[in-house]
Parts: sequence; structure tokens; C-alpha cells
Amino acid sequence: MIAIVDYGVGNLFSLLCSLRALGAQAVVTGDAAQIEAAQRVILPGVGAFGDARDKLRRTGLDEVVVCQAQAGKPLLGICLGMQLLLDEGLEFGAHPGLGLIPGRVLPMQGYVPAGLKIPQIGWNALRFGAQPHPMFRHLRDGAHMYFVHSYHAAECPDVIADCEYGRPIAAAVARGNVWGCQFHPEKSGAAGLMVLRAFCEEDL
Repeated sequence: MIAIVDYGVGNLFSLLCSLRALGAQAVVTGDAAQIEAAQRVILPGVGAFGDARDKLRRTGLDEVVVCQAQAGKPLLGICLGMQLLLDEGLEFGAHPGLGLIPGRVLPMQGYVPAGLKIPQIGWNALRFGAQPHPMFRHLRDGAHMYFVHSYHAAECPDVIADCEYGRPIAAAVARGNVWGCQFHPEKSGAAGLMVLRAFCEEDL
């Protein structure tokens, strides 16, 4: 069973449908016991970093997610969920992240060249390292994913893929059992499903 953490940010239906299309058992839940009983956990998210972090804290699910990750359970953060995995986010002030992966979340404005639209909305090609991470075991370098974001992961030693948007932008990060993708696999067609498939596989 995969637990999709519901803490009040975002429409989770498309993610649930994508996982079920792969034959995975999944549930959208804000219940700590269900998250603890699951074999895998997905932390989604859309919106502002600080607001999402506050909602996680108010529900107590921040501690649940961190404890499960520290115990070795596979965890995947998607979009804002990936950003929350890092140490700090600077969206409308400085806010602490979950601290599962080193790094900070900084505005794209002032980083990417002037004239590029912010947020980055649309399809972009992934660039893998010399040895692609298991997240991409079913994909080739250059696979296109769908992005929607105005902030980006920076100062992170655990970037496993980036994309070009005037300058390199972290597209995915990973440290051990904790994975994160800035793009939306559930909105990225067949290629996105292959990312979710890799996360679901038993040998993670």
C-alpha cells in the first residue's frame, strides 16, 4: 500500500489514478496510522512553502513523515512536496523544511535570465548524471516532464537530474530512500508513469 499524504494542499486525484493505472494499491490519507502502516509514502504539494509547512505541522504529519523516512521507508516528494524535503524555503519569508535532504528553496526570479516567464510552466527535458539514479531506470536521458514552479532547489548536493531553463534547474533529488521530483509525474504522460513505476518497485 502507498499512502499519499493529504494535508490540505492540492488535488490528489490524478496522482491516485496514475498509481492505480500502474496496478499499485494507494490511498489518499491524513491518518497517521495509515501512513505508518503503508509500505511507501508520497508527499505531494502545490502552493506556497510556508503555508504547506504550517499545515503539515498543525496536523502533526510532519513528524510522521520524517519518522517514517528516517526508519527507511521509501518516500517520494512531488513538486512542493519535494521542496519541503529540504532544510529551508525562502518563499514569503524563511521557513524550515523537513530537513531530510540538504538544501534550500530559492526564488527563480533573479536566478534565471530576465525575460523567461516565471513560473516555469510546461514541458522540459531531464538531464541525468553519468550514472542515472534508479528513479529513472525505465527512462532515457532527455525524457520530458511537466513542470509548474516559481522556486527551485539550490545548494543541494543530492541533485540527480536537472533541466535547462536559462540556467540549470534541479529537477530531481535523492538521498537513500528519500526521493523528490520538482516535476509532476502524474501529469507527464507515459514518461511520468515510469517514474512512479520505479518508486513502486519492490527492489527500491
